[in-house]
Amino acid sequence: MHVERVAFDTHTLTAGRPLEGAEYQQGTLYGYEVREYLLAKWGRACAYCGATGVPLNIDHIHPRSRGGSDRVSNLVVACISCNQVKDDRLVEEFLSGKPKLLARIRAHAKAPLRDAAAAQSTRWALWRRLDQRLPVHTASGGRTKWNRTRAGLPKSHTLDALCAGKLDTVTETVQTVLVAGCAGRGTHCRTRTDAHGFPRLRLPRTKQFFGFATGDLVRAVVPAGKKAGTHTGRVAVRATGKFNITTLHGTVQGIHHRHVRLLQRADGYAYTITKEQ
Repeated sequence: MHVERVAFDTHTLTAGRPLEGAEYQQGTLYGYEVREYLLAKWGRACAYCGATGVPLNIDHIHPRSRGGSDRVSNLVVACISCNQVKDDRLVEEFLSGKPKLLARIRAHAKAPLRDAAAAQSTRWALWRRLDQRLPVHTASGGRTKWNRTRAGLPKSHTLDALCAGKLDTVTETVQTVLVAGCAGRGTHCRTRTDAHGFPRLRLPRTKQFFGFATGDLVRAVVPAGKKAGTHTGRVAVRATGKFNITTLHGTVQGIHHRHVRLLQRADGYAYTITKEQ
């Protein structure tokens, strides 16, 4: 297994200047780190016009010529045309006719660095846990970018994973990917409330009915009737034996349990197959 051991030094990101000496003990590259963080934070799109797939520059929301700092909360990524048009104007002047966009940029720019802090604090624990089970090779984000550029591949999460760590050549890329998202394991609440907050329905303590639990991935083949057809999705169980199945096309209600077959037990994750992007 090849793991990219990312390094987002939140002290450096918030300091607004390259740290030196005892202040800067981690040894990460300040310019590269800030730029990569900003590209990830703004979705590799211009903060002002939303353009993607174009060269992006780092722009100061409050211009340096007017006393603005280099703190990450004062930085955005902007396309060349927006960067040139804004020049050294205040962002309030540049977006005077777009108050909603101005408010969104200000709020997003000052968002806390919790994602960077989480990655920084868990990267070593993740590596140690994986290394207990598999041979693990670690590399930096710079190595991933170098591998991807050398192979002539566009930027995406999937292709970054393909290019992480030690890489000789890329002979094949994927067209579809399996996405695992956290879906949770339900709730401890045993009552449902009405619009005023009063309990209207008590849920049973039993989690399984007829061998199925809410959240299981199932396939129902109904031979006849209004619900005839094949329905694949997540099931919501009922003590009556009439289940609801949520598919990609909506929810089908009242499917009898004898038509239902289990595909995968609910494990707290939702799985979807999408096009690589």
